[in-house]
Amino acid sequence: MPLADVEDAVRSLVRQARIVAEGAGALSAAAIWSGRVTSGNVVGVVSGGNIDPGVLAGILQGTRLP
Repeated sequence: MPLADVEDAVRSLVRQARIVAEGAGALSAAAIWSGRVTSGNVVGVVSGGNIDPGVLAGILQGTRLP
């Protein structure tokens, strides 16, 4: 999963659902929203709010991580 897709999912979760998730916790949302999951019934678990505030701020501002 590209880091950019995970960052997009973290950003979307915060802005649209008011859910703060760390990168690993947002992987299911990233997979679904990026189109990697295309068939069948899907349940995505979003978990983990253990994200560094500075990293979260960078993601929300659109700054890509190295």
